[in-house]
Amino acid sequence: MPKCAAHALLLASTLLAVPFPGLASASAQETQAIAEGEASDIVVTARRREESLVDVPISLTVVSGQTLDNQGAPDITSLQRQTPNLTLEVARGSNSTLIAFIRGVGQQDPLWGFEPGVGLYVDDVYFARPQGAVLDILDVSRVEVLRGPQGTLYGRNTIGGAIKYVTNRLSPELDLMARGSFGSYGQVDAVVRASVPIGDTLAVGGAVGWYNRNGYGENFTTGAEHYDKDVLTFRASAEWTPGERFFLRLAGDRMVDNSNPRHGHREVGFAGLPAFAPLPSKYDTRAGIGDDNKVTTWGVSATAEFAASDALTLKSITAYRGGRTDTLIDFDNTPGPVLDIPAFYEDWQFTQEVQALLTLEKIQGVAGVFYLEGNAAGAFDTVLGSANLTILTSGDVDTRSIALFSDVSIDLTDRLKLSGGLRWTKDRKEGTVFRRNFTGIRSPVFGNPAAIPGLIRTNYTNDRTDDELTPRISATYALTPQVNLYASCGKGFKSGGFDMRGDAVFTPTTVNGYEPETIRTVEAGLKGSFLDKSLFLALAGYRSSYKDQQVTIQVPNALGGIASFVDNAGQAVIWGIEAEATARLPMGVSANLGIGYTHADYREFLTYIFGGTTPVDVSDQRFFQNTPAWTINAAINWERQLAGGTLLLGPAIAFRDAYQLFEVKTPLLDEDGYVLVDFSLNWTSANDRFRLGFHARNLTDSRYRVGGYNFPGALFGNSIIGFYGPPRTFTGTVEFRY
Repeated sequence: MPKCAAHALLLASTLLAVPFPGLASASAQETQAIAEGEASDIVVTARRREESLVDVPISLTVVSGQTLDNQGAPDITSLQRQTPNLTLEVARGSNSTLIAFIRGVGQQDPLWGFEPGVGLYVDDVYFARPQGAVLDILDVSRVEVLRGPQGTLYGRNTIGGAIKYVTNRLSPELDLMARGSFGSYGQVDAVVRASVPIGDTLAVGGAVGWYNRNGYGENFTTGAEHYDKDVLTFRASAEWTPGERFFLRLAGDRMVDNSNPRHGHREVGFAGLPAFAPLPSKYDTRAGIGDDNKVTTWGVSATAEFAASDALTLKSITAYRGGRTDTLIDFDNTPGPVLDIPAFYEDWQFTQEVQALLTLEKIQGVAGVFYLEGNAAGAFDTVLGSANLTILTSGDVDTRSIALFSDVSIDLTDRLKLSGGLRWTKDRKEGTVFRRNFTGIRSPVFGNPAAIPGLIRTNYTNDRTDDELTPRISATYALTPQVNLYASCGKGFKSGGFDMRGDAVFTPTTVNGYEPETIRTVEAGLKGSFLDKSLFLALAGYRSSYKDQQVTIQVPNALGGIASFVDNAGQAVIWGIEAEATARLPMGVSANLGIGYTHADYREFLTYIFGGTTPVDVSDQRFFQNTPAWTINAAINWERQLAGGTLLLGPAIAFRDAYQLFEVKTPLLDEDGYVLVDFSLNWTSANDRFRLGFHARNLTDSRYRVGGYNFPGALFGNSIIGFYGPPRTFTGTVEFRY
């Protein structure tokens, strides 16, 4: 018996021995959908085709846009509070760059050239870069979080999982929505959405969101707001449906983030100097580099579907995206240029995907081809003011990727279904990296033409080609018409690349780049409805074998500067469970519970940290970052009729266990764990025209770190910097629909 099949059967037999009430996984339902419908009626597209949630042999969480609105969710990072084993945070030093981990797999480094380990898709369009990926809750129908490698159907960079952001389709009738939100720290948000039919076959529409908030803290050097928000985003689309067999959508979007840069907060003083002394708030800073920051992303896409017959549908997804980031990061958080980083990133990507979807009585499947071409480039200075030294780093990565994929499900009996899929991916990358010393504060690229050029530390162009087969097999057995048991085995793959910070003086092997990483996961689960469909339970357990994990390490060097390198960390084993349940109780009450557990252990961690060409195994000193052992969330929703409408009350709580921000233990930055308590109150008129909402988030005003920098030592100003999640906030919402 193949190893994957044996492991999957072992997991399945183990799960059957576990009592149902203890655990559940695979779908976090929004309360309204469960209360008004059935879990089996919820349709998802996790396998690139429409299926009932219960029938999909994947551990996934589904949250509707309406639920996120009812919760007062500011952006998609709110999914972390209701999804087991998910880390979704705003990147350190950023306002709109996304950091995502699922089951311990992800990528914290948002520098150009590095690719995320969790794929983000908006209406099946792949977002290759994390900049601008902290999506606001604008015109969203639902978000699907797929856990585990999705290497067969989603391919590139879904080694940890995938997040699918699905927008609303345009209404065949005139539809208008306007929403205003007002809250703590001067929050003023406005969202307008419209859909206008033109004749019987064409509709046009769009949505505009403006999000504005004062800072949670203050920059005591410049007087500017710190942790503020100033974002304008819009989406426009046209949909043409000339008949039952054809559909065409043209869409465009643009996001401009003019929020101030986040410089973080010093966690330690230094040498008794006032400029290094602690500040009253974790959101305060004394950064002197300035407050200029701008992120712009935009894209256009065309999606066409043609039903060639009742059994065969052809689909094409064509997209182009681009982005530019100009930012400043003050690592030392003091008025002087002790350790300052001015930077810019820019990127573009073109993607084309063609799918053929087959639907027969006993056979369902999809096959297709995917192509990506893109470039990611940038530059930054590392300014070491006490040494009057600047190190310029610049470069770019060209990527071309092609993939062929298929996935087919066969109904062997009325109860037993077998699925198999395979994807072949070929990635070619060409990387250029340049690093040079300059005497002076900043290089000519960032405004100092008088800087004196010195040692060239890195200067190379290299290319590499990686290809991989990523299979997936699964079996689903219907214990009852409402309950399915499944087992699966799948593989994920992320191609190799080049370290854009690589320093050939400290680590000569950087010019060779780093190797691909792979993960193989076996999973088994059960999901379905019980107690006359008043209780939905799901249960999943998994074990992953992670090989050649790409880990970015940056450490200070005694000779001056910061050494950066990407290690292929050898081998690791990750196993865990995911549990979610939704229950309808008497008197209009419903309850949600989610539990996740992850145990991640390095078995081999090879690094060139000591220099030379011989790697050293330091697995006993390395631990997974952004991976709490336990994540628990719970919510109660109480609904009743009041004043000619519906009142929905919803307290919620989310717990995250202790976790590290880096692979090496850093006591001053590692998070001890925290609890977040939220509360929402919504009243909706009987005709659904009006909604009034009140939202309290982080009621206990917890302080918890979501990122950090660790550069101790005199030359670097003892720069140990923490970045924090939002404090307690209150928001009121008024919404009108027509």
